[in-house]
Amino acid sequence: MDELDRALLGLLSGDARLSLSTVARRLKVARSTVQARLERLESEKVIVGYTVKLGEAARSQRLRATALLEIDLKVQQAILGRLKAIPEIERIVTCSGRIDLMAQIAADTTMQLDRVLDLIGEIPGVLNSESLIHLTTKLDRAV
Repeated sequence: MDELDRALLGLLSGDARLSLSTVARRLKVARSTVQARLERLESEKVIVGYTVKLGEAARSQRLRATALLEIDLKVQQAILGRLKAIPEIERIVTCSGRIDLMAQIAADTTMQLDRVLDLIGEIPGVLNSESLIHLTTKLDRAV
């Protein structure tokens, strides 16, 4: 990746809905150059999809939690497959130390959150779990 690729990714990270023409204008290159770069970045799996980022108005209405999971590492792939099938789970991170996986969850109600935590606890190979309910976000650089 060169400087133009990084600039292109930076623009799209801020707003993936920008038109090719707008991106080309901002980068001061031809529209066909932007299109070719995007196609190459997609084929090389640098870009694997385009998504929607929810704003604070939508995110603030949801309950957020983190489930800290101790698992049987011999069945980690099966556990990951089951976790990925739960739509309320937004992110799964492997960890070092006492905890093996960290699952970030977003739910509309406490009942929905409770159901998700029950589903996680029922997965074969999940040995122990601890859930942390998020209260107030003091800093979020990912937005």
